[in-house]
Amino acid sequence: MDGFVHDVVRFYDDIIGRTHGPMSFRFFLQPSMALLMALRDGVRDAKTGRRPYFWKILNDPSARRGSLHEGIKDTARILILGLVMEIIYQYKVLGTFHVLEALNVIIILCFVPYLLMRGPVNRLARWWRARDQGVS
Repeated sequence: MDGFVHDVVRFYDDIIGRTHGPMSFRFFLQPSMALLMALRDGVRDAKTGRRPYFWKILNDPSARRGSLHEGIKDTARILILGLVMEIIYQYKVLGTFHVLEALNVIIILCFVPYLLMRGPVNRLARWWRARDQGVS
């Protein structure tokens, strides 16, 4: 159990250490890119009449797997870029590579912002389109 506790403490220390120093720009770059992808995909969802993304994942078990796969596919470039940046950071700063730590960081920085923003962008785009169609 001591090894697990040590790993958890190291993980959080490493995460806090990443917010400053070398390559800290990725804490802005990766979520920003994920938000741009969420914007693109949320607007596309609104145009095609699809349900909000995260809501569909939570409430439709039959569509959950396909929706998650779609989101990973849509953010694959960002996830790969995030992984490459994480590998460089860990070797440069920590002198080693921790796989689970890297996966956690790229999921938190790249996929979670996408997951949380695609649905609200869809709703906003639907509202915007309905407003514009009502004015015409």
